[in-house]
Amino acid sequence: MGSERRSQSYIAYVRRQFARNRYGLVALWFVVALGVIALCADFLANDKPIIASYRGRVVVPIFKSYAVGFGLAQWDEPERRAEWKALRYDWAIFPPVPYTAETIDQTIIRSRDRVPSAKHLLGTDDIGRDILAGIIHGTRTALSIGFIAMGIALAIGITLGALAGYFGGWVDLFISRIIEIVISLPTFFLIITIVALVQDVVYAGRLLLIMAVIGLTNWTTVARLIRGEVLRIRSLDYISAVEALGFSTTRIILVHVLPNAIAPVLVAAAFGIASAVLVESALSFLGFGVPPTVVTWGSMLFRARSDVSAWWMGVFPGMMIFLTVSAYNLIGDALRDATDPRLRGTM
Repeated sequence: MGSERRSQSYIAYVRRQFARNRYGLVALWFVVALGVIALCADFLANDKPIIASYRGRVVVPIFKSYAVGFGLAQWDEPERRAEWKALRYDWAIFPPVPYTAETIDQTIIRSRDRVPSAKHLLGTDDIGRDILAGIIHGTRTALSIGFIAMGIALAIGITLGALAGYFGGWVDLFISRIIEIVISLPTFFLIITIVALVQDVVYAGRLLLIMAVIGLTNWTTVARLIRGEVLRIRSLDYISAVEALGFSTTRIILVHVLPNAIAPVLVAAAFGIASAVLVESALSFLGFGVPPTVVTWGSMLFRARSDVSAWWMGVFPGMMIFLTVSAYNLIGDALRDATDPRLRGTM
């Protein structure tokens, strides 16, 4: 009971310390805003109405698009042939950006038509796709890459690190050798090699492959942090007490050890997500990421190389990558300061 109260008190302390870091709070709210944009991307940038009246009947075509975007539904053949924007609505309410990331504006003929304007607030790329719509929809890819890849790394790193730290001996020796082997692998070039070998894989498959490789090669930092914390906690008196009470090893690790060892991992997770976003952007920029037809922040930078005079094609996607990576790094710094026991006063 005392241990539980101390744990709750420590969590409350960390939250208070984090709240005092203004840059960390701003970065956290920025990431939350990105999450909202990713979830509502189809409602923010789409060439289909949010709600409309067609032949006296109220329709909500954007919900179908939203379900398709998240893999919850597929267009049937009649709907696939239909061009929603070509229908004659009685009335319609369109999203703030009336384009998808793949919509090509056929009215753009000259280069000067592509510059930022009232029609395209951030301009268009070399084939007429709206930059702002691409940034909005690219948020999904950026966040999914970071969170899923780091989720894989956390699952592997926490499991192996906890086993190595708690059992020690040959288990610790074996896992430590695996960590050393994985650390020696060049993650970026390994991903390039694997993706180059599977160029024919569809978008979803290639994206999952990139997530998996990033996660499978970035768990070592988490494992080493958890191992060190578990080694420290393993020698404390309360662990000896719960062992004497006959609790199972699984319960001891999950209930009494890991909750007290997880704080440093949160810092590594924040930095790891930033690293994963940067890796995917670099891969797409080099042409080894998602297929060229898929719009991501990195692929938008890749297209910007074709016309260096079109500054908006590189500035705005590059700014989003910079802000996102910086936000995760600031969150990591704030968490590190909040969980540093040397900065802790009386609780």
